[in-house]
Amino acid sequence: MMPLSDNLRGALYMNVAMAAFTLNDAGMKAATRSLPLFEAITLRGAITSVLLICLGLVTGGLRHRLSRRDAGITGLRTVAEVGATLLFLTALMHMPLANLSAIMQALPLAVTLGAALVFGDRIGWRRMLAILAGFCGVLIIIRPGTAGFDVWSVAGLGSVACVVLRDLSTRRLPCQVPTVLVALCSGLGVMAMGLFGTLFTGWQPVDLTEALVVAAASCALIAGYMFGVMAMRVGDIGFVAPFRYTSLIWAIALGWLVFQALPDAMTLTGAGIVIATGIYTLYRERKLAPAHVASG
Repeated sequence: MMPLSDNLRGALYMNVAMAAFTLNDAGMKAATRSLPLFEAITLRGAITSVLLICLGLVTGGLRHRLSRRDAGITGLRTVAEVGATLLFLTALMHMPLANLSAIMQALPLAVTLGAALVFGDRIGWRRMLAILAGFCGVLIIIRPGTAGFDVWSVAGLGSVACVVLRDLSTRRLPCQVPTVLVALCSGLGVMAMGLFGTLFTGWQPVDLTEALVVAAASCALIAGYMFGVMAMRVGDIGFVAPFRYTSLIWAIALGWLVFQALPDAMTLTGAGIVIATGIYTLYRERKLAPAHVASG
């Protein structure tokens, strides 16, 4: 059996990460029906951090000493993770899971554009037009200025921006930095944010069902952290990032099974445009890469 290429491994890791993150999202949406947001974030962060510490001790990943440069990048990535978590979960409390997931489908396009701006990747005019068309699809989803506009969609877009910063920061980390260490920094940062928030929102008793739901979300989040970091560290960003689209399939399925909610026709139309343009950017990337053509 031939070994998988870096791009295929990255695609596989991204698929697993998206399934795990969507399961985590569904768990947190269910938990915040009865628990305050910051309390749920704190509980999930505590469980996640403890499990990651155990994993790091077993694998030896916590013995690595970060250089000043790597510590700075990891710190920036953690801040971006905190911002993405807060904005995303705030939106998730007020929006259907599939609708918010549809907005998040802009991530591959945004990451591709971000890589061009930060790393100097040349994407060409065709892919740039595809990215612009994809963002038009996002506007169809959020429908600004219409009766169907949901102000919480803006929080979702803010989460997209934070995730782009997180992923591009991850790309700057050398392979020698253990994935579990990077994930633990994110987990601790998010937990600290949750604890700070509880100073203002208070704390309420947690029953067994709530605890189990948060614990399940924590396990899914760990899988998402680990496979998400691994996905962005192997293969080409332009190839790996579009596989985020599988999260919409999971979100629609879980939204229907768990919350009995389905996205409307406009949301699906916008999501379809975003996904189609993302797939086109992938097609152009794969077509041009062998010949190293930069015109796009």
